[in-house]
Amino acid sequence: MSRRISIDPVTRLEGHGRIQILLDADGKVSDVLFQVPEFRGFEKFCEGRAVEEMPTLTQKICGICPMAHHMASTKALDDLFSVAVPPTARKIRELAYHAFIFEDHLLHVYYLGGPDWLMAPDTPPSRRNIAGLAEQMGAAFTTRLMTARHQARQMIARISGSALYPVFGLPGGISKSLTQEDQDFAAAASRVMLDFAGVSLKLFEKQLERRTFFRELLTDPVYYQRTYSMGMTDDDGRLRFYDGHIRIVDPGGDPVASFTARDFPKYLTERVNDWTYMKNPAIRNAGWQGFPGDKTITDYRVGPLARLNVISGISTPLAQSAYEKMMSFFGGRPVHHTLAYHWARLIEILHAAERVAELAIEPDIISSEIRNIPAPLQREQSGSGVCEAPRGTLFHVYHSSAEGIVQKLNLMVGTQHNAAALYRSVHQAASMLITNGQISDAVLNRIEMAYRAYDPCLACATH
Repeated sequence: MSRRISIDPVTRLEGHGRIQILLDADGKVSDVLFQVPEFRGFEKFCEGRAVEEMPTLTQKICGICPMAHHMASTKALDDLFSVAVPPTARKIRELAYHAFIFEDHLLHVYYLGGPDWLMAPDTPPSRRNIAGLAEQMGAAFTTRLMTARHQARQMIARISGSALYPVFGLPGGISKSLTQEDQDFAAAASRVMLDFAGVSLKLFEKQLERRTFFRELLTDPVYYQRTYSMGMTDDDGRLRFYDGHIRIVDPGGDPVASFTARDFPKYLTERVNDWTYMKNPAIRNAGWQGFPGDKTITDYRVGPLARLNVISGISTPLAQSAYEKMMSFFGGRPVHHTLAYHWARLIEILHAAERVAELAIEPDIISSEIRNIPAPLQREQSGSGVCEAPRGTLFHVYHSSAEGIVQKLNLMVGTQHNAAALYRSVHQAASMLITNGQISDAVLNRIEMAYRAYDPCLACATH
């Protein structure tokens, strides 16, 4: 007799989802569905609104990463109105964005994903959360964590008008310049951020040095998915979050594509499944075998691990050193061990803190030259914006009338890009961990670890 095992709801992520595991009469996995039952509809109800509303409207898709949507949207308006952004405004945007990457990644590293690498899989569910982790790590460490995030969020609030939903992005620049006091605060905050970023990375590396359970899980075949990788780089191939070229490398690490935000429809396509509201994009011309598919590798991944797979290096020295150490551990890039997302995320936290420290002392960051006013549209026009959200590459595309009214828009978010690989990761984990129909809480937790490493945002993915 067949059985159905449900993990409903899935835990420690943003949004609503469930996993349905189907077992055959022998107790082996016959199928797994990672289902996202919510639907948001932003792409439809934004139609008919003024394009200038998009940076503050689309960011309401998510309560965790609104800055990413705000920034991608603002950049889409820069492109729509064909207006250049002054150097100071660009630096201030980058400053706020790197502070956001820092605090958002910390949210996952400790609050959501922390129990997966700091606690054993058989830890009781009542303790497998931020409260249990805080008790384990101690009050002093927890205070440092909260202080570092608070400093970053205070910086974001000073720059963008809100620690949660920014209101500073405008086509051609930003709405407010920085004062000397703002700059001094950012410089001081960056020191706190850098210190805690280093502490966090050392904590992770100690987990590996001590040969803890997580070191074994990190290279466990249960969590190995060989895929393409996609992420943003600068002209020298180094890691970028705010702006750059999108690069795709194949499972062997060889480049297969490099393109701008405007050209992404030439390289990527979206697919719909009838059992989930989350679309799964695919690389055009790479082929796609459906689910569960054969052994042909056509899936791609985005986010921290994928970004480190596509780059040639990192521009900041501490993060570069940490990057080299990680790649040495795995024998070089690309790395296909899913749980390595946690390590990659910590390296990105360090890079973000270093970049904040660099930008905070730029002499012209308090200049008043923060916007070029765009000319009114004269005809129907489209604009595309891209940035690297914490969970992966984020595209916003707007098609506007000559009067500046949205006719159509398309959003492709990080968790969507990861949908196919995420599904296969969960399917593989369930298939390898469940062999005789016997399922413990620890096994279910290990199955959830397969998706949680991606830090999925299901609200964003079903916009």
